[in-house]
Amino acid sequence: MDVFKQLKDFYWPERKLLAASIVALAVATALGLVYPNLLRVLIDDVLIAEQYQWVPTIALTVVGVIILKASMQFVHGFFGGRLGNRVAYRLRNACYEKLQRLSFPYYDTAKTGDLMSRLTADLEAIRQFIGFGFAQILNMLMMVVFGAAMMVSIHWQLTLMTFVTIPLLAFTALRFEKRIHPAFQEMRLAMSHLTTAVQENITGVRTVKSFAREPHEVDKFLVRSEEYKANQLRASRIWGNYFPVMELLASLCIVMLLVAGGSLVIRGSLQLGELVAFFSLIWYIVQPMWQLGFHINNYTQSKASGERVLELLHQYEHVRNPEHPARLEPDQVRGHVQFRDVTFHYPDKPPALRDFNLDAPPGKVIGLLGGTGSGKSTVVQLLMRAYNIQKGSITLDGRDIRELELTELRSPIATVFQETFLFSASIRDNIAYGSPDVSDEAIIEACKLAKAHDFIMELPLGYDTVVGERGLGLSGGQKQRIAIARALIKNPRVLFLDDATSAVDMETEHEIQAGFKTLMQGRTTFIVAHRISSLKHADEILVLEQGVVVQRGTHEELLAQRGLYRETYNTQYADRPADSPAAEAAPTYDQGRRAVQ
Repeated sequence: MDVFKQLKDFYWPERKLLAASIVALAVATALGLVYPNLLRVLIDDVLIAEQYQWVPTIALTVVGVIILKASMQFVHGFFGGRLGNRVAYRLRNACYEKLQRLSFPYYDTAKTGDLMSRLTADLEAIRQFIGFGFAQILNMLMMVVFGAAMMVSIHWQLTLMTFVTIPLLAFTALRFEKRIHPAFQEMRLAMSHLTTAVQENITGVRTVKSFAREPHEVDKFLVRSEEYKANQLRASRIWGNYFPVMELLASLCIVMLLVAGGSLVIRGSLQLGELVAFFSLIWYIVQPMWQLGFHINNYTQSKASGERVLELLHQYEHVRNPEHPARLEPDQVRGHVQFRDVTFHYPDKPPALRDFNLDAPPGKVIGLLGGTGSGKSTVVQLLMRAYNIQKGSITLDGRDIRELELTELRSPIATVFQETFLFSASIRDNIAYGSPDVSDEAIIEACKLAKAHDFIMELPLGYDTVVGERGLGLSGGQKQRIAIARALIKNPRVLFLDDATSAVDMETEHEIQAGFKTLMQGRTTFIVAHRISSLKHADEILVLEQGVVVQRGTHEELLAQRGLYRETYNTQYADRPADSPAAEAAPTYDQGRRAVQ
């Protein structure tokens, strides 16, 4: 029960509902013991004694017991349902809040389908057990205790003879639990793999169809489906072996009762009504043992689900708020960013940045250029503290970012990523996502700066047009311009443009950059780009290779040097002469690289 001890904080506040549900079920169980006694009285004291005047009284008593028992079962179901739903509500909220606190290192390896499975199927299994399964197990114990006590009161010797098979029933049930729990763990894991396969296929449906890989995706799904089916069949085989054994042992118990009880009645040591009552009571013992496998099934499913939910709730948070954070009011942020000897590497990978230094005063425009994996986007992630650095320090207005609350650090920063994400909501809501109280006039102005207003107005509902999941229905350039407007509406002090215009044409890029020139005034701006046209107006350009700054300077200064920047420029502007007087006088690429290092 260690899993449920760890979940105590979620169900213990509802202990009154749990107690009410258990008490109602206990009363219903106790009322069930009235029937065997009424049978004994009916046979021995009414029918055999020919006291037929008591038949109406016994009949009315049975009706009253039925009504009262049904009422108690209703109360049990009502309170048990409320208990399960409230616990699931708390757990669901806690899991979702945990997902919001977990940082990028967790999401780098997490799978969406697996997380969805934990928040749906696993929580449902926990809800069922806490709401009803736990009370049913207690009820099973009460049935055994109450039934055994009444049987002993009738004839204790017959009770002992009948109970010979009970230890075998219990042993079989416990052995069943040890085998079925691993099977359900594997089945839950297979379900998460199946959900992940479906989620990835639906998310990447355009890629699948563009490469005509539908047969491959079907085969991949069939493998996951076969894995889930195999685990289900394994659990079914365990169940299939369990029930015949339990039925055999239960039937053996009934046979022993009929043989021994019949002999006692013949010899006059036991009345017929007592034997009939005894026969009814034996089911109070056998039935719980028979259903023990079902309750163990519910318990093991919920236990396996609880383990997966607790794994999420106990997941280590790599990036946390400091215990005693420094205060940094958003309206007082100037945007002075400094990197001092920063070294960072992703798990099991070489350093993404090595001894990286940067000083970006307020209003300065910094360009970052380099190939894939050079560390450009890592600079953005580290300033937002998506990851913790291993060496050095990063400051915002002189404050180490590790001393600031994450919300205070990220509030004055806006980022436009190369991979644009839009929610399934209206264009207006997507743009105002970071500033919910912004006016429509400000939204329109931001869209005009981002060159998005014209195409939005051509849509059927304009700004109220609801975009599809992840922005389906819009082109890459349109989504990117909406993302730019979403960043501009925030009025940030620090602006990151991570290949923000990679999906737009050159003409649109030129128009957007013209709007940026006005917007960048007074803001610290970082431009990560592959196009030199996006960087040439920067106050300082850093050229990175394998996490090391190999060149830095203005556009003109870097063109005057032989190196990666000029090579990139010549590639993008092939009509420019490869050699110029300034270039001939410039140091070689290796010389410039060693000088910077």
